[in-house]
Amino acid sequence: MRTSGTVQGAVYQFPAKAVGDPVAAAALGARRAMLELQNPEGYWRAELESNVTITAEYILLLTILGEAEPGRVARMVNYLRSKQLDNGGWSLWYGDGGELSTTVEAYQALKLAGVPPSDPALQKARTFIQGRGGVLKSRVFTRIFLALFGQVSWDGIPTLPVEFNLMPLWSGLSIYELSSWSRATIVPLSVVMVRRPVFAVPPELGVAELFGPDEHPSDDHRVRFQLNGLSLDNFFVLADVILKQYHRLAYPPVRKRALKKAEAWILAHQEESGDWGGIQPAMLNSLLALHCLGYPNDHPVIRRGLAALEAFTLAEGDRLWLQSCISPVWDTALAVRALVAAGLEPGHPALTRACHWLLAQQIFQPGDWSLKNPYLPAGGWAFEFVNNHYPDVDDSAVVLMALKEGLERPEAHRTALRRGLDWCVGMQSKNGGFAAFDVDNTKEWLNHIPFADLKALIDPPTEDVTARVLEMLGAFGYNREHPAAQRALEYLQAAQQPDGSWWGRWGVNYIYGTWSVLMGLERLGEDMRQSYVRQAVGWLKAHQNPDGGWGETCSYYHQPKRRGQGDSTASQTAWALMGLMTAGETDCPEVARGVDFLVRTQRPDGRWDEEFFTGTGFPGYFMIRYHLYRDCFPLMALGMYLRRRGAKEA
Repeated sequence: MRTSGTVQGAVYQFPAKAVGDPVAAAALGARRAMLELQNPEGYWRAELESNVTITAEYILLLTILGEAEPGRVARMVNYLRSKQLDNGGWSLWYGDGGELSTTVEAYQALKLAGVPPSDPALQKARTFIQGRGGVLKSRVFTRIFLALFGQVSWDGIPTLPVEFNLMPLWSGLSIYELSSWSRATIVPLSVVMVRRPVFAVPPELGVAELFGPDEHPSDDHRVRFQLNGLSLDNFFVLADVILKQYHRLAYPPVRKRALKKAEAWILAHQEESGDWGGIQPAMLNSLLALHCLGYPNDHPVIRRGLAALEAFTLAEGDRLWLQSCISPVWDTALAVRALVAAGLEPGHPALTRACHWLLAQQIFQPGDWSLKNPYLPAGGWAFEFVNNHYPDVDDSAVVLMALKEGLERPEAHRTALRRGLDWCVGMQSKNGGFAAFDVDNTKEWLNHIPFADLKALIDPPTEDVTARVLEMLGAFGYNREHPAAQRALEYLQAAQQPDGSWWGRWGVNYIYGTWSVLMGLERLGEDMRQSYVRQAVGWLKAHQNPDGGWGETCSYYHQPKRRGQGDSTASQTAWALMGLMTAGETDCPEVARGVDFLVRTQRPDGRWDEEFFTGTGFPGYFMIRYHLYRDCFPLMALGMYLRRRGAKEA
């Protein structure tokens, strides 16, 4: 039995058994491993790992609702303990040495679970917290959880007026100027913050021991004017002072109307499955808001919401933890593309099941995106099992390419593919780029409000998503003459860094962005000999590690001058390899060394190890370890290498 793949009209035969060819053997082993991971229903779903705040906050919510079942909480405590670093902290990402806010939330959750302050884990954590500036230096969301249990004053939290929900779309100040993920979290949070609830706990379950003798939880964490004089930051500090006065003097009928509108918005945005926005923060804060509004625990909305959170949990041995999100659509589309790249032919049962599952996930109802794009017919895909309000362009573009490549007869699904393609193209922003969830969500000043210390309140166009749309257009036979492609190319050329790389919003980081753009350029038919492309090729080559791989750490979102540096990983090596090969560098020494790195580091079961986080939620503040990345991208890269090498030999 032999399977084949094509590249630029040539055919490379993938042997069922690779004798004497370590690269082909590695690809076949990875392909078998990927097929074994497929769910019988046709999809792939690997763990989406973030940090322990997701589980810690789950404990806090269950405590507030009175739903903290001791056995389950004990298993979550075991999980939190297993993730503590030797220095007493907890990490945002692997290798960061620990992070203050993450550690404070883990500490608070352990205390609420009944762990005494004399426990060695908490003793070490206190030392870590004090060494990082103390509990009052933690981020806004962490201090909100402290305020909920009466550990700090609500007066120190930046104000988020619920009346914000009354602003009309035409005002330019509505909730739809926020990113989808911020909107789905902030609307319910505005309800919580106007109510300012305190769920009192006995002193032994609080965290008073975290505060120094000179720290005052009532006011030491208020936002302060900065020394930089006239600035957006100081303007919003002044605005917060005014809003705090307004909070006390608000006109009751207006506040009541705003609360009603927020409540209606929350109810309207719950999926039938119970999800809100497909992400833990939106789900948790929606449940908390409804609880503050008096919804009992046995209300169907609450029960569905808790069941949706439960569906995000994973368990192993005596540990239980919650994921921030789940990624079956994304994982499935990537797996299909990797398998096709590695020679699995359309019509293979695994591809047929996967593609038909993906087709069934297409969304034909308008979501939040349609308020600014009312005449665009729906047709995209979301990231999760259920998230009808928030399909995203990146997922949709990759799904469309997976369907084009993996379906035996894609023309039989012409209507679905056309709806998806038109929706993606219709989501182009005015500057020519594409964002994840919205068009023209670009008001950068919003990231300066005191509440926005994660700097992620907006969803502007990015290089990686824009490149994916170009790659999709090329896959469907369009070239650079397409009007949307022309504008996107201009956007990408303007966004290129002086050293030739491109920034990566949804993956770490410049390796991810540069690979994404090079893939899009080649698939669209761009001349890869152009100087700006060669500059990107030179950047990738210059950042190869001595072991043959590539790597980049999450910390370089804050230190861009050190971009492209870090321990080699399987996924980032695969990205660099594919970037080089799309630019015509299949035969270069760097590609040979990179392929050798993947072959040498592959496990006997056909998979790869990868502890480092190579996915991005909020750049530098919330990072993700996609457990499928270490497998699907090396498989894709090896398959691409074999095809291109075979095409040259044919």
